[in-house]
Amino acid sequence: MLVPIEWLNDYIDIDVSDEEFCDRMIMSGSNLETCEHFCEEMDRVVVGKIEKIEKHPDADKLVVCQINVGEEELIQIVTGAPNVFEGALVPVALHKSRIPGPLHGQPKQEGGVKITKGKLRGVESFGMLCSAGELGFEDKVVPVAHKDGIWILEEDYPLGQDFAEALQLKQAVVDFEITPNRPDCLAMVGMAREASATFKKPFSYPDTAIQNEDGEGESKDYVSVEIKNPESCKRYVARIVTDVKVEQSPWWLQKRLMYAGMRPINNIVDITNFVMLEYGQPLHAFDINQVKGGKIVVENAKDGEVFTTLDGTERTLTDDMLLIKDAERGIAIAGVMGGLNSEIEEDTKTIIVESANFAGNSVRTTSKKLGLRTEASARFEKGIDPNLCEAAADRVCRLIELIGAGKVCKGSVDNYPVPEEAKTIDIRVDRINHVLGIELERQEMVDILESLEIKVTGSGNIMTVTPPTIRQDLLEEEDYIEEVARIYGYDKMPVTLPKGNTEAGIPEERALRDLTRDSLCGMGLNEIQTYSFVSPKGVDYIRTAEGSWERNFVKLINPLGEENSVMRTVLMPNMMEVLARNYTRNIDKVNAFEIGNTFVNNTTEDDVLPYEQYALCIGMYGKDEDFFSLKGVVEELLRVLGIKSVMFTGESDLGSFHPGRCARISVLKDGGEEPVQLGVMGEVHPDVAEQYGMDGVRVYCCELMFDAIKACSDRTILYTPLPKYPSTSRDIALLVEENLEVGRIEALIRKEGGKILENVKLFDVYRGKQVDEGKKSVAFNLTYRDKDKTLTDEDVAKVHNKVLEALEHKLNAVLREM
Repeated sequence: MLVPIEWLNDYIDIDVSDEEFCDRMIMSGSNLETCEHFCEEMDRVVVGKIEKIEKHPDADKLVVCQINVGEEELIQIVTGAPNVFEGALVPVALHKSRIPGPLHGQPKQEGGVKITKGKLRGVESFGMLCSAGELGFEDKVVPVAHKDGIWILEEDYPLGQDFAEALQLKQAVVDFEITPNRPDCLAMVGMAREASATFKKPFSYPDTAIQNEDGEGESKDYVSVEIKNPESCKRYVARIVTDVKVEQSPWWLQKRLMYAGMRPINNIVDITNFVMLEYGQPLHAFDINQVKGGKIVVENAKDGEVFTTLDGTERTLTDDMLLIKDAERGIAIAGVMGGLNSEIEEDTKTIIVESANFAGNSVRTTSKKLGLRTEASARFEKGIDPNLCEAAADRVCRLIELIGAGKVCKGSVDNYPVPEEAKTIDIRVDRINHVLGIELERQEMVDILESLEIKVTGSGNIMTVTPPTIRQDLLEEEDYIEEVARIYGYDKMPVTLPKGNTEAGIPEERALRDLTRDSLCGMGLNEIQTYSFVSPKGVDYIRTAEGSWERNFVKLINPLGEENSVMRTVLMPNMMEVLARNYTRNIDKVNAFEIGNTFVNNTTEDDVLPYEQYALCIGMYGKDEDFFSLKGVVEELLRVLGIKSVMFTGESDLGSFHPGRCARISVLKDGGEEPVQLGVMGEVHPDVAEQYGMDGVRVYCCELMFDAIKACSDRTILYTPLPKYPSTSRDIALLVEENLEVGRIEALIRKEGGKILENVKLFDVYRGKQVDEGKKSVAFNLTYRDKDKTLTDEDVAKVHNKVLEALEHKLNAVLREM
């Protein structure tokens, strides 16, 4: 938001230096980008009059001008400007003068450009005539009448007078960065309100009182307004001006717009732009002769409707775009840009002044879809107070009356379905002081809030506050605390350290993940990280069964490509890609793991989020790696994570793994009958390895679910004293069926062994001549100990025989002689 200090002084007396103004506005919460001083580098540039023009003797495009700058002798200047004429008043840069620049075709120079006398094609020139651009104004703000050629002055000024002084060009313009929650500051009045609170000075609103409503008839006689979509159009005010004279604006108005970053066009357009910058309320003017049926209708466009905007571009609209129509057709895209079919022309005599309020989300959607962003749309997108509409329309009419550009008709047509009301809440004096760490009296807080036009009532500790409707950001008590803080002054706040005894901590699941990383890295594995966006073909490569949950992908609406079109459900395809990439680069051994999110779409309903959980994948290959290498890593990890009674159950139906070298990992939790599934591990199926270019290589993978690990983990550490009494052990060899898992045998032994069974350890598995086909021999070492006494042979035998009986009856295990 560009704020010329001279313009701001129309509402509040700023009697401090530009630097102090900027510093104090920053401290009161206004974020400042730059403060630019215009025409400070201009020297010896004066007002001159072209007395005579002659053709250059040796150049068709040059002319020789005799310039009167208030001295006895005329000054000769050669120029190629096409718009000069005898009698024109122009800016003249004399010999040894300095202009801000830049000169045409040259970059801008720091400190300006020095102008000296010289010769152009053999003819002496004692200076130069200047364009607005050469005097430091950007091309986008140069008035339409002066954008090509020399700056021709419209009013009389004393010849020889300093040009910057004559037109009052030397002034400061402050560029404020307005945050999205403060659209009220996208206006000169809004910044004047902020300056008033900052400097504790009164400010005055613009004059909106129309002195003579002498236009023929009343506004309602010319036009009617119908709002068919009140959700997108909250208010529409229309006023009529007759006997319009379309011409150039007076210099004071053009100057205000130029320094605020807008190009002056003609008096009617300039006034609507001026009031938009002044109030923050966009406005538009229609030629009433182009409004068919004298009717304004605000409704959505038809899908595919073609509309030509003021810039001459045909735009295809959709049915969610708001359109302003007359009785037959569209005449403006609401909140964005007017139509070419109703623009103000030089012969326009009667106009409709529109001051309307459009919903920010509607304007934002339209602007984005059309790729058309304007000063008006930028303001509507952030939200504008509907109560500004009437004052802004009256201000436009007052300025038209003031400069004699037309006659204002009586009254207005105001369609305001649901008037906007301010939200009143209670705030606490002690709460404000507590949060800010200061001791302000209630009356000081009241003064601060009232300086921002916030009404305060109530007594004691409670203040009942009502903000102006333009302050749409004041909703909760914290918002008012911030207002008190910034106007009181952040630099006055005491500097204190935060108080409290809050201890830092991390969630249990994250702690388990961190512990997993530390443990696996300690066992020699390297952590990898891959993308969550994957190809749906990954589950095909690992031979996942059709209809399985691994294929319930979360699909991306706008993916970068097919290889990144879904969210991963398992980590194994990513792990295989990493292992394969290392294998193709002749890395002979890789031990890696990844902890990452997986996503499963368990429903077809659009409003239900997918199930998301962390998973762990371990992958390895190499000369010394086998199934038991991976099993050892998994067992040690689960031990560290506090998971006991882990069982490895053979699995032959998973397509991703070798049918004879795969196991499901589960755990019996709290003595439950049904085990909790933790994951799966095994040797990768040869066909899967071949898919990844690792045919002939034995690859081993394990994938665990962190939700299950968290549910089964118990890392409570209990102190156990050293045993006072000795232990005794028994070795047993059992003849069992080949397909009976050792884990089931061990689980049954532990269950039947009771309190005195201290440890069970498998030390041998035998298949040979002494064992029948289809059988195997497994040998365990059982350690018994009682913490309260020394065990006798009878005590041990009683429990040991119970274990053997259970093995025989439940698992058909036969005791072999050792």
